[in-house]
Amino acid sequence: MSNFAVPVGVSNRHLHLSETDLRTLFGSAAALTYKKPLSQEGQFVSEETVTLAGPKGSMTVRVLGPARPQTQVEVTLTDAYKLGIAPPVRDSGDLDGSAGGELIGPAGRVVLTEGVIVVHRHIHVRTEDALRKGVKDRDRVTVRVDTERGGVFTDVLVRVDPSFNLEFHIDTDESNAFALKNGDVAEVILN
Repeated sequence: MSNFAVPVGVSNRHLHLSETDLRTLFGSAAALTYKKPLSQEGQFVSEETVTLAGPKGSMTVRVLGPARPQTQVEVTLTDAYKLGIAPPVRDSGDLDGSAGGELIGPAGRVVLTEGVIVVHRHIHVRTEDALRKGVKDRDRVTVRVDTERGGVFTDVLVRVDPSFNLEFHIDTDESNAFALKNGDVAEVILN
């Protein structure tokens, strides 16, 4: 196994809606309006936004498509402080016992008892690339970045799927701390 380069993708706060919550927030005939593609196949930024409210404040959150089985809100720790909530750092989809909040859309409201997380930093890897690079799904690796404020990310989750495009996903708190932007290149350390 040898180290390999990975492009960086910075993730802003966003929301994945279930079909039921999409209809509640935007109306019974609602469909997400495509705005632009994301780096992962089939994923896109929509024109739709909602307000996420917590005990101390609220903020606008962009909806990503397509709809998912469960509603999931991904925020940064900085966002969480502003909202007055305490979301856990979790892998995407691991929502049991996570934080809640209120979603406010143009047609209605959804009160989430759970579903708000700070998503764990991770690398998307296509299945055949994972085999070549010597990593497997759920591995934990170290990633080094060489920027003005460079450093090392530890405990980075590897996610493998046939549809994934290679990318290291971090949130805006992490990108700001390390002076990283979309398209920068990091190095996965395997030895």
